[in-house]
Amino acid sequence: MATVEYLALFDNIIHRLRFPKFLEIAKHQLDDECEKVLDGLLRDGRLTLKQMVERAVQGKENPGAIEAVVRESFHKLLKAHYIERCPAPEPVVSTLIKAESAPRKRGSKMAKKFEAPETIEQRVLEAAVPGEAIRFAVTAYTLGNADREAKSDDSSMVNDGDNSGGIANEGSILWRANFEEFIRHLRHKLLVENERKRLDDGAATILSAILDVTKTVEKKVKIEKSAPLSLDSIFTEVTKTEHGRTMTIDRVRASLVQLGCPQRNFDDSYSIDLKSIVEMARNEEVESIVLKRFGSDAYRIFRLLSKSNCFLETDKIAESALVDKKETPRLLYKLWKDNYLYMEKLVVTAAKQSRFMLWKVNKPLLWEYVLDEMYHAALNLSLRLAFEQEKDEDLLHVPADKLVPADKSSEANALQKRYRRLRDVLFLMGSSLMKLDDALMLFHDF
Repeated sequence: MATVEYLALFDNIIHRLRFPKFLEIAKHQLDDECEKVLDGLLRDGRLTLKQMVERAVQGKENPGAIEAVVRESFHKLLKAHYIERCPAPEPVVSTLIKAESAPRKRGSKMAKKFEAPETIEQRVLEAAVPGEAIRFAVTAYTLGNADREAKSDDSSMVNDGDNSGGIANEGSILWRANFEEFIRHLRHKLLVENERKRLDDGAATILSAILDVTKTVEKKVKIEKSAPLSLDSIFTEVTKTEHGRTMTIDRVRASLVQLGCPQRNFDDSYSIDLKSIVEMARNEEVESIVLKRFGSDAYRIFRLLSKSNCFLETDKIAESALVDKKETPRLLYKLWKDNYLYMEKLVVTAAKQSRFMLWKVNKPLLWEYVLDEMYHAALNLSLRLAFEQEKDEDLLHVPADKLVPADKSSEANALQKRYRRLRDVLFLMGSSLMKLDDALMLFHDF
């Protein structure tokens, strides 16, 4: 007997904070009408194409023209993979753990490195995703017998009324926003802007061109390296961009070296190490936190340990970071107490017993701790934002003419002063929450 279980998708809950960013992406990359269609999907969660049209034409004149605009915007969003078919409502996941097909020999050089097992949530989401053939397709084609058996959930999502293929039933096929594609876009943006700041505009232009042409083959968001491309292919894509039209092939080759591709792969292609760019961005983010919280001396100590990526002794740290030897132990203990450093005690027994304190930055553990702090900060900021809105809720319903009164009475001035304060507070907290969310994505989604 099958057991039905329900899971809370916490990532999707956090994505609600990013809806303004998703709408801005659709508006900037496509147009205003696509933003309106996407806004309806984000508000309602999932809609059929028929419901999208009905929502847009409600109470409007000339519904025929509006319907045509909605359909065109829908196809633009679908082509950009910003919307997708909703997954199967009841994915079936086996509770049995898959055994290895063949046992590996002990000590074999080909032994795979350890990988953490998938969580139940990851397995459910993977099982629910429609096949790539119909995930972003409006037209449903007849599946073969083998495909029907392998993709029974997908075949139930296509139009059952037309066995020869045709347009999917607009009133029965549900669509939703594809959060994965938006997160991929934001990750690519961070990668490009980080290299623009670290290197120059030319390197950023080349990286952007590579990511644009290879994004269609990315199977997940957190890829470690870009798909390999030949130098001629990279040069062709770069010259299509506005800032890359005047670049020579030698300039492209030099920028690839800057981006960490000094040598070509065995098949005469280039691949960018995206994981290292993300790690550099994380390091910079943590270093800025240390600088603001602990001061410049602690920042130099932390940066030294982060760059060295190995254990260093207290006196060596003081000498290399140019920090007073009496001040160094205090700062090290403070960083260690707040979980920014890892410490080990080394006792050397010789003619005279000596004890040394060794320090190191354990980046994986530190990044988890920083992410946890960011979650708490985002929660506190959201609660404070809700408190400010609730406290002055009456101001949100005051007519605009009363907020800019003709008379200069003390009551009118007080009302206007309260409104300006609320507006400034909401803007400041909202923008701070968006910046904090950028850091959250860096450590969690990228």
